[in-house]
Amino acid sequence: MSIIGWLVLGLIAGFIASKIVNKSGEGVILDIVLGIVGAVVGGFIFNAIGHVGVTGFNLWSMVLAVIGVIVVLALYHAVAGRSGSSI
Repeated sequence: MSIIGWLVLGLIAGFIASKIVNKSGEGVILDIVLGIVGAVVGGFIFNAIGHVGVTGFNLWSMVLAVIGVIVVLALYHAVAGRSGSSI
């Protein structure tokens, strides 16, 4: 998948997951970064349990990335909330 594909997938997945987790987006740049990281995390999680990871710009990869971003956001909010400050 091209870098543009990763950016678009990351933006969409990050935006959707941000709306699910905290009802407001994190901002365009952070949504993209979280989406790309989430796609990697989601791919790792699904490969670890024996399923297919990110396969390109398709519905499966989007669902996988959103699940990964939700995991990343949950960890992010747990660490930010525990430290008493928001980044």
